[in-house]
Amino acid sequence: MSLQIISKAQPTPGDVHVNRPLSNLSVAFMQDATDFVASQVFTTLPVPNKSDTFYTYDRGHFWRDAMKKRAPATESAGIGHSLSTGSYVADVWALHEDVSDQLVGNADPGIRPFEDAMSVLMQTALVSREVEWATKFFATGKWTTDRTGVASTPTSTEFLQWNDFGSDPLADLAADIIRIKERTGMRPNTLVLGARVWQFLKNHPDLLARVNAGQTSGPAMVARSTLTALSEIPRIFVMEGVKNTAAEGATNAFSFIGNKDALLVYSELSPGLRKPTGGYTFAWTGYTGATELGTRVSRFRMEHLKSERVELEMAFDMRLVAADLGVFYSGAVA
Repeated sequence: MSLQIISKAQPTPGDVHVNRPLSNLSVAFMQDATDFVASQVFTTLPVPNKSDTFYTYDRGHFWRDAMKKRAPATESAGIGHSLSTGSYVADVWALHEDVSDQLVGNADPGIRPFEDAMSVLMQTALVSREVEWATKFFATGKWTTDRTGVASTPTSTEFLQWNDFGSDPLADLAADIIRIKERTGMRPNTLVLGARVWQFLKNHPDLLARVNAGQTSGPAMVARSTLTALSEIPRIFVMEGVKNTAAEGATNAFSFIGNKDALLVYSELSPGLRKPTGGYTFAWTGYTGATELGTRVSRFRMEHLKSERVELEMAFDMRLVAADLGVFYSGAVA
């Protein structure tokens, strides 16, 4: 007798569960604010007015060997000094995203339309501010000294690129530290590195050899604190912010904002009278509702669009103050 097996109908996974977005998980690529240097390298100076001027002194008047011996009953030697002015104009930068009533009304629990809009605006603001910083400070033709990285046989205005392990980045930096000190009286305290420059520097054999210090065991690693100790530059920043250069709707094209260049500069951390610095960011705090960074966030009704507008504004001016206080390294790595 043959045994007949009768199959029974069973529900499938799709019958018992309808896929829907998770309410406690979503995926978005959010860059860390510390990857952006625009608010870190030069001090942000809150200012009450959109535009104004500030005084600058000619340092030559302060450093002459002008004292003279004084004979009895004669006048002392005389000296003077001159004043000039610099200026700033804090432009207002703005961007918004409209959140429609229909979007809000139809959103699943895992979607928070207003938080999403604010996140997009803040990330975009970080990128735009960093690009503006790089345009103002991290480029050739801005500082008194530009040095160009080359693959071989550098001239007096060039240097052997630091990805070449026959190069000597510490000697290059030391020479320019002395150069800035001699012409300004200030020792540079800040080094800004493009992301790819740091990639090569932390693996440079000269730096690794100093970290090893004759040790034969254990991995060698160059941290930023190590480079600070070796170069005697107390503040080191790496520009790791990324921008998308493609227009909306086109294929994404990502690249580092600070890529293969570097900047050595003196930056005053405590602004005051008669204090030099390579640059300042003037933040217009007198703009109603602005924070100490000149940032203002607004949310208001756009009734004709049946939407709520979330708007972010930034009011600032990034101003290069003293070009003699910086050396820019163009193409520091290949």
